Amino acid sequence: MLIADESGVLRVVLWNDKARLAEPDGVKVGEIVRFRHGYTREDFGGKVEVHVGEKCVVEVNPADVNSKDYPSIGKFTTKIDELSHVKKGHKVNLAGTVKRLGSVSEFERSDSSVGKVMRFVLSDGSGEVTVVVWNEKVDEIQTLVKVGGGLQVVNGKVKKEAAGALEVHVDSATYVGVQASSEFSSLASLKEGLDQVNVAGEVATRPMVREVKTLRQEVVRLATFELKDETGRVWVSAWRNHADSVKDLIVGDRIVIKNGYVKKGFGDQIELSTRSATSIAKET
Repeated sequence: MLIADESGVLRVVLWNDKARLAEPDGVKVGEIVRFRHGYTREDFGGKVEVHVGEKCVVEVNPADVNSKDYPSIGKFTTKIDELSHVKKGHKVNLAGTVKRLGSVSEFERSDSSVGKVMRFVLSDGSGEVTVVVWNEKVDEIQTLVKVGGGLQVVNGKVKKEAAGALEVHVDSATYVGVQASSEFSSLASLKEGLDQVNVAGEVATRPMVREVKTLRQEVVRLATFELKDETGRVWVSAWRNHADSVKDLIVGDRIVIKNGYVKKGFGDQIELSTRSATSIAKET
């Protein structure tokens, strides 16, 4: 897991039962997490990381913390035209649009095992850079990388290729996620993995509110309802305080949802889900 505060970005390693935090029903990008009684170690590159084991207490969205006091990862994003000032081997965060996409290639390692590599070109308006994706990360993000789609790369490594051009390399320690634009998305365009999504639509079914138990054995309130626009429909899962904010909505109400994320829900159907930073407002 990669976390950030005003001072920078830190890698957190989750052990045993704490690894459930990284599962689909665990912590979401944009949520606030507090770790108590973790311990520090150096990674293979000599950089400090925090390890979270049995004795560590983890709090997600603690009540005494204001999420507005913490920055989004965008605060630490490097413009592509500034990469020449970054030392080779150092880590960077990028955000941009996929301009070109190469095919996946396989290669044989020295131990006769087979590895994978994929390349694509990312542009952010200031310039373009080739992003090189290695091994298991290829399988993880291959379906996310689409020409014309927005991507966020966190903790990529700057390298120089043989001809001298800079590249950003993605491995198991890198996060790559789909980044929606600040514009509103149509419901028909929503796909699994989209983050920071803004939509507007009409409530198609009255919200159903119930209590559910999370993987961390926490009992929380969940409201589900269907939203529609002129392009299609999508189920919305409003968690915790958002469940209370939507419980009185009726069919026909028009609402705006900002900073949600898209995942597969019950029956593998696409749904729009909320996090602490999500806002839901009724149009007047």
